[in-house]
Amino acid sequence: MSRRQFLTGTTAALAATTTASRSGAAPSPSDSERLATPPVFVSTWPFGKPANEAALAALQRGGSGLDAIEQGIRLTESDPNNASVGLAGIPNAEGIVQLDACIMSGPGHRAGSVAAVAGYAHPISIARRVMETTPHVMLVGDGAMEFAARHGFERGPKVSPRQKAAWRKWRTEQKAKARAASADNHDTIAMIALLPDGTVYGGCSTSGYGYKLAGRVGDSPIIGGGLYVDNEVGAAGATGLGENVMRYCGSFLVVEFMRQGLSPQEACIETIRRIARLDPRGFDLAINFIALDKKGRFGAAGTGTGFEYSVTCPAFSSVFQSPGLTSKNVGPVGGNQAR
Repeated sequence: MSRRQFLTGTTAALAATTTASRSGAAPSPSDSERLATPPVFVSTWPFGKPANEAALAALQRGGSGLDAIEQGIRLTESDPNNASVGLAGIPNAEGIVQLDACIMSGPGHRAGSVAAVAGYAHPISIARRVMETTPHVMLVGDGAMEFAARHGFERGPKVSPRQKAAWRKWRTEQKAKARAASADNHDTIAMIALLPDGTVYGGCSTSGYGYKLAGRVGDSPIIGGGLYVDNEVGAAGATGLGENVMRYCGSFLVVEFMRQGLSPQEACIETIRRIARLDPRGFDLAINFIALDKKGRFGAAGTGTGFEYSVTCPAFSSVFQSPGLTSKNVGPVGGNQAR
């Protein structure tokens, strides 16, 4: 049996255990050949659906691909009930929310990124400004915040009152289980897009691992880790436990598998298998990927079951269940939350 036949058979078997979609009039081909007519936006988690819809609306108002990605992710960053993106996110071990984000443009292969930013509401917008106004790709910590201050970006609290109370409880109990649990609180938002002219864009934003060490940076702002865009091939994004993505350049690897001819879902599956073969923990990694190619095909996969992702285009807006490579459920909060 060839490698391609093996992957196709594996995908078909996994697809049999998944639900086509949770909402909307979505297409119904096999999971490995799901297709949307651009413009199409794909993002992580069910909360990505309203973000996708905001992105599509921005594009339809005459905005660019970068405008659409930025505006869609800003919606999630502004959600006061999202405990893992924006200033409502879980703080670090010192009680301060440190945000990471990146944005990438297929045309010109441009990228911008910020990490460990505290007190600013929209790191995705700061990342875009880094890309467009500096010779750099990434600014971090105090330098990123000084840059944001010079450019007049919107400020906010370094931690929300709700999360401050949870942090105090965690600090007293010395365990990372003390947080406001909600079925709507997942982790990172990664969003990727294909426009009608064939150009590809992407962005990613997170407050990171709950109660992380101050200064910890995960995969989300790392180009090739939490996000990768290639205007010849497509785009991919990641969510979950960032350390397990960034050590393997996960999103870059998904795109490279698509370059070799795999469908987006096959590429996500093969990336997870590659990482699991190399990692001593095997599939116990808590990582998930989304992918979109230049044909408009989209897909996703995770190490466990239960990872949902959102897809929006003019014809439909739906939440899909991805295949999982093990029976372990990702749970209501994904892999990047406090443990």
